[in-house]
Amino acid sequence: MKKVMIIDGLNMFLRSYIVVPSMDKHGAPNGGTYGFMKSLQKICGMFQPDEVIVCWDGEGGSQKRKQIDKNYKAGRKPVRFNRRLIDLSPEESDKNKYNQQYRLMEYLNDLPVIQTMIDYVEADDVIAYVAQHKKYEEWEKVIVSSDKDFFQLISDKTKLYRPIQKELVDYPTLIEKFSIHPKNFALARSLVGDKSDNLPGVPRVGLKTVASKFTFLKESKQYEVEDIMEHCESLDRMLKVHENILEHEVLIEKNYKIMQLYSPSISNMHKKQINFSLQEFDPKMEKLELTKKLHYDGIVGSSFNILMNIMKKITLKK
Repeated sequence: MKKVMIIDGLNMFLRSYIVVPSMDKHGAPNGGTYGFMKSLQKICGMFQPDEVIVCWDGEGGSQKRKQIDKNYKAGRKPVRFNRRLIDLSPEESDKNKYNQQYRLMEYLNDLPVIQTMIDYVEADDVIAYVAQHKKYEEWEKVIVSSDKDFFQLISDKTKLYRPIQKELVDYPTLIEKFSIHPKNFALARSLVGDKSDNLPGVPRVGLKTVASKFTFLKESKQYEVEDIMEHCESLDRMLKVHENILEHEVLIEKNYKIMQLYSPSISNMHKKQINFSLQEFDPKMEKLELTKKLHYDGIVGSSFNILMNIMKKITLKK
């Protein structure tokens, strides 16, 4: 079975940007760029993909989600800088982060890697669209991200690799750990909320509570918010948790619209753009050009021999 690896670009880049304290030969921090490439080499070695897709958040974030909730992702704290960046001003740090990401995208352009970035569209939606794309229907899909939002996309052919946690979550693992089916995971999380995205949930409700009070969410049938409400109302003996949920129906419905990735928030025009990238991609590799860039940035090209060999195999599989 062929395998496609779908990477949450910004998620993996920021993780490296924060923790990798490397500098280029010009004295500028390059931990995000260098760390991403090392991580890419590692996961390509682990999964041996036939195709690699890196999805980036578009400029402006998700317009549709912000229309649903203007406070979506509001109040996020600035990215914590690694120790090499402490002496930079906020403006200098932002510029450095932008420069690193841009340079990284140049690296990836020299490899047989598909990249996507669409203004006002989040990478989450593009990843969800690609994972459910007809082209990859019979492929094994490995999504690479630490984001729990992707639990809902797990299936018999789709797995989630979480680099920070160093865990590969497949369908049996998810069911065993949470007792919630992937088709109902977005619904469960809409009750709990997501602090990282500034989405409050029902007070004193966590995933364990949801799994124990709504055991039917373990079934493969996809349930809706109204099913949760009807279940609460049908109880002869209603607990406080059920009362809280009924009181927060509007909040839960709003959260679900924002969190669900089963129907990604992508316009038909942008779907055509993604389709073209997937169908017409020519997996060429510009090893010499990439080596020149790495050398200019003070990175030893031989550090990525494993990655180069894997990428060469991808070009030969076309």
